[in-house]
Amino acid sequence: MSEKGSLIVISGFSGAGKGTVVKGLVSKYGYSLSVSATTRAPRPGEENGREYYFKTVDEFRNLIDYNGFIEWAQYVENYYGTPRKFVEDEMKQGRDVILEIEVQGAMNIKKQYPDATLIFISTKDIPTLKERLLGRGSETEEVIDKRIRRALEEADSMDEYEYIVVNDDLSTCIDTVHSVILSGKCKKEHKTEFMKGIKSELTEYASK
Repeated sequence: MSEKGSLIVISGFSGAGKGTVVKGLVSKYGYSLSVSATTRAPRPGEENGREYYFKTVDEFRNLIDYNGFIEWAQYVENYYGTPRKFVEDEMKQGRDVILEIEVQGAMNIKKQYPDATLIFISTKDIPTLKERLLGRGSETEEVIDKRIRRALEEADSMDEYEYIVVNDDLSTCIDTVHSVILSGKCKKEHKTEFMKGIKSELTEYASK
């Protein structure tokens, strides 16, 4: 019987590059990515079903009513949610699933899946964060200001995460996050069934 897949929750300040880090993890290391649903407008180059499932507010609220999300949250005037079925099916197949979600949603995930690994991505400082937000060229100064002010609230939740990774160099950050995930999978709390199996085999061997 194959080992059940792990659930990895990746959050971070808007503009810290967590989406790019997640794409690198999927491309380089083959993780499964849960595509979130959102009511925000697509950015240039984004496609429905690839970066996000883009929903109207009414469509999103309908899915909430039908328990279609593991978690959902409202963030800077838009809704974001994690579809339930894909995540649970992938984990049953032994695949490691990454969820790229906001802090509020991450806390909800941890309540439902205590074994989930929580990782927070940050820039090295706030001037770098603002520079990256401006570099998108897709948001007004007002929205950027809201995102930075929201980052102040999110910073209060950083100590709820098991790992904090600074995204200064993208390639290094991707490899570091992968190493963190591997180390998390080796924690004894995640190896209870393995330990039981080894002890059982040794007991059987000793009784011969």
